[in-house]
Amino acid sequence: MHIVVPVKLVPDLVEELVMDESGAALDASAVRLVLSEFDDHAIEQAILLKERSGGQVTVVAPAVEGADEVLYTAAAKGADRLVRLTNDFERGMNNHGLARALAEVLKTLQPDLVLTGVQAHDDLDGSLGPLLAEYCGMPYVGYVAGLALAEGKAVARKEYPGGLAAEMEITLPAVLGIQAAERPPRYVAVSKVRQAMKTATIAETRVAGLEPGGGPAITRLFLPEAGRQAVMIEGSVEEIAARLVAIFKELGLL
Repeated sequence: MHIVVPVKLVPDLVEELVMDESGAALDASAVRLVLSEFDDHAIEQAILLKERSGGQVTVVAPAVEGADEVLYTAAAKGADRLVRLTNDFERGMNNHGLARALAEVLKTLQPDLVLTGVQAHDDLDGSLGPLLAEYCGMPYVGYVAGLALAEGKAVARKEYPGGLAAEMEITLPAVLGIQAAERPPRYVAVSKVRQAMKTATIAETRVAGLEPGGGPAITRLFLPEAGRQAVMIEGSVEEIAARLVAIFKELGLL
C-alpha cells in the first residue's frame, strides 16, 4: 500500500498579515508559512494506516520557505519518502494550478491512496482534494474522520451535521479529504527532527508551469476592519457596579 500525502503551507494567522505594493497579494517576505492544520491530520492518518496495515507513506510539498522543516518533521513521525516540488512557487499559486502539477507527479508515484487535508484557510478557488481527484480520474470523499483499509478498498467514516455519520466503501486508488485523523497529530521532539535531517533524503521533482486557469482573479485584498474597542470602566466598586447596571439597561438586558 502506497499512500501519498500532498501538503500545503499557508500563512500563519497568528502573525500580522502584510500586503504587497499591488494590494492584490500578501507580501511574501513578511509572511510566515506553516503547515495547514488539516494537512497535519492527513499525515497523521497516513502514518496510522501504515503502522496498522503496513505500506509506504510519501509526503509531497511545494518548495516554499519552511517546506524542508515540514518534510523532515513528517519523516520524524514515520513518513518513508519525502518529495519537494520545484518551480517558482514564491510568486504564488492557486489550487487549480497546484492540482494540475500534482496530478503529473502522481502519475510517477503511482499511489494506492492519496490523503489531503479537507481544506486550508487560504483556499479561495476550491479545496485541493476534489480538484486533484478530477485531474487524476479518481473518486473523492471529503470530511473523513476515520479510515480503514481492506483489500483494494478503503472504508471511510464521514461525519454530517447533527451528529450523523456514515461509512463509505471506496475502490482504490482514490483521493480522500481528511477532516480529522483518528487521533491528534503526534508531537515529535526537535532532537528527533534534527536526526531526521541527517538520515532522511528529500527528492526533488520539477513540475510544469503553475497555470492558474480555473481559479478566481484577485484584484484587491483588504485587511479586516477593526471592531469597537473595549471600554475600561474605572472607579470604586459601587461606581463600576452602577455603570454596569446602566449599560445593561441601555442594551435592554435589565
